[in-house]
Amino acid sequence: MKTKISIFLLFIAFAINADAQNRFFGFFGEDSSIDFRIGYNIGGTMPLGMPASIRQLNSYNPQGNLQMGVDAERPISDHWGLTIGLRLDRKGMKTDARVKGYHMNMVKGDEAIEGYFTGNVETSTAMWSVGIPVQATYWVNNNFKLRFGPYVAINIDKNFSGYAYDGYLRKKTPTGERIELGSTPEERGEYDFCDDMRRMQLGLNLGVDYYLYRGWGVSAELQWGLTGVFKNSFDTIEQTMYPIYGTIGIIKGF
Repeated sequence: MKTKISIFLLFIAFAINADAQNRFFGFFGEDSSIDFRIGYNIGGTMPLGMPASIRQLNSYNPQGNLQMGVDAERPISDHWGLTIGLRLDRKGMKTDARVKGYHMNMVKGDEAIEGYFTGNVETSTAMWSVGIPVQATYWVNNNFKLRFGPYVAINIDKNFSGYAYDGYLRKKTPTGERIELGSTPEERGEYDFCDDMRRMQLGLNLGVDYYLYRGWGVSAELQWGLTGVFKNSFDTIEQTMYPIYGTIGIIKGF
């Protein structure tokens, strides 16, 4: 992962190079511009609407969700433009929830068990992705810009794992054999669904940029995933889980 981040940073460094900027402006036009941005993602991988089987969210913690990126904008008219970007995102969280009758597939000791769990579930989710947003831009004035459009992202590293503890699982059916789960590593049920996650994500991006001084500014945006994080064949978690994150950050325009 460190190697992939280093490659992305080298790309950014190349883009900052004056000669690279000259080639860019020569291709896209003299009125085009570049924005470099760095930000922090806050949000979660979640179903749309809280299912009845999730009774309470005990805790939520974001997990070092850095965003780095570069956007190239070509003006179309006095107010409208078109932006194509490149982003490196980490979207992650750790949650602890109280559930009842929640369908799960897990491993306890050496035994794989499946059924309906009642108790507590701790989950860690993380996705490192390289994304390409394509956005229409609207300049309200010389300092304030709105952005909206689709994005496609490729997950270069992904994780969805955790454990169920302090409860019981009804094996196979809601009235099946009862299996007790405790709080120690030997007593709880572990799960790892990394291999069941999609490699590609599609979504929508809505953002605002406000430039303060000499190209420096602040930004905020919402990234709303339209495709669930799991493959269509995955049915352990009954609800479709979507990556929905907001980003706050700093931009530098050239």
